[in-house]
Amino acid sequence: MPVDAYCERTDPSFWSEPANAVTNLAFLIAAFYAYRYAARGRVPASVAVLVLLLVAIGLGSFTFHTVATRWAAALDTTPILAFMLTYVAVFARLFLEIPWRRAWLAIPVFIAFAAALNLVVRGTYVPALLGMFVFAGWLWARGERRFAGWFAGIGVLFGVSLTLRTIDGPVCGSFPLGTHFAWHLLNATVLYLLIRVAVDRATLPARTSDPTE
Repeated sequence: MPVDAYCERTDPSFWSEPANAVTNLAFLIAAFYAYRYAARGRVPASVAVLVLLLVAIGLGSFTFHTVATRWAAALDTTPILAFMLTYVAVFARLFLEIPWRRAWLAIPVFIAFAAALNLVVRGTYVPALLGMFVFAGWLWARGERRFAGWFAGIGVLFGVSLTLRTIDGPVCGSFPLGTHFAWHLLNATVLYLLIRVAVDRATLPARTSDPTE
């Protein structure tokens, strides 16, 4: 049974969401440039995993916005969830310098945080949004102000992106194209920047190498 979840879709046909479908190219373009940026230096395999997940996000979202079925919806959301959880562990490893055997524990911590937050504020991506500002504050407290600034800025951009995703339905009557396509464009930028800042941190020899210290 077709899933009609976005303003642009008007019928169950394959090409009923052209803008939402085509803008998934932004994720593939972001993955390409993230790969090129990472390839300039030696980075951990976890960064390569993030790039691959970014590709999967683009392909999964394209499938959902064309096929529009429940199984396609799983292809859309699963890579996004995997990126979020992987990035939490990558943050613990690269920015907090926690060994991998303990860095992965950041994943269940984040899941518990998201579950608790969901009791107060409903929203699939709200924990990720707040998480970016938590990262920023944590790094600021550690003296890594350049990276703290990056995460704060990315958080603001993600907030704008999430707003555009949220208002897709409410503006549908006056703007039939909807705003979900803009979520794709901005979110691809957000994910690219998250990978880029991880690459920058991975290529620093030590925490004290932060040029702002």
